[in-house]
Amino acid sequence: MPRINPPLSPPFNRRLILLFPIIHLIHGSLLQADGASAASSSYFGSYTQYKTIISLSHSLFTRVSNLRAARGDIAGASRAKGIADRLEKGFWGLAGSVGFDYVKNYSWRDLNYRELYGVVSDLNELASVLSELTQAESDMQRASLVARNYSNILRIAKSVLQRFLKVFHQSGALKEVVETVQREVVDGELLRDSLELGTNDLKGLVRILKDLASQSYSTSDYYDTDDL
Repeated sequence: MPRINPPLSPPFNRRLILLFPIIHLIHGSLLQADGASAASSSYFGSYTQYKTIISLSHSLFTRVSNLRAARGDIAGASRAKGIADRLEKGFWGLAGSVGFDYVKNYSWRDLNYRELYGVVSDLNELASVLSELTQAESDMQRASLVARNYSNILRIAKSVLQRFLKVFHQSGALKEVVETVQREVVDGELLRDSLELGTNDLKGLVRILKDLASQSYSTSDYYDTDDL
């Protein structure tokens, strides 16, 4: 008689539900889908937040692509358009390989919750800085605020990505995509382009990611008090 694997335990399953929208945002940036299993959809609990992340990400990368094309950065525009196109294709289509990597390499005791807490802290700081930029009363004033705050914003973004690399530390899809997004932020000036376009999409993404990371971390308090 064939062996039937037991279902995921409730603590593990709940964490996977909370973390998948964060994972997909990173993953959607640069990996092609390997063919998502229909079973993967059962792990996505935060449907509305997940859908909003995809919508905001698609909007942001489309606008960044247009901005880069307008100033003659064809290579940069192509990269951003490729990301936007992949985000537009299939709501669940990019989840398969990342979901497999998570199940294979991580369990509820393998995640670095100290770093996940640090992600929340950094995103709070980033949200505060972005809120200051929205107070600008003109494009000129906003450009001045962006110039004055850009190094700080970049520092926080680098910290967030470094923390994600410590959370997703095993070799595999998750680590690879975090490193790829990190290169785009550091070398491709994704943040500078995003800020030039305004902060609404970026603020929305930061807010949702912060909420999801907070949920994941607070869930760990109940089950993992010995690990913290």
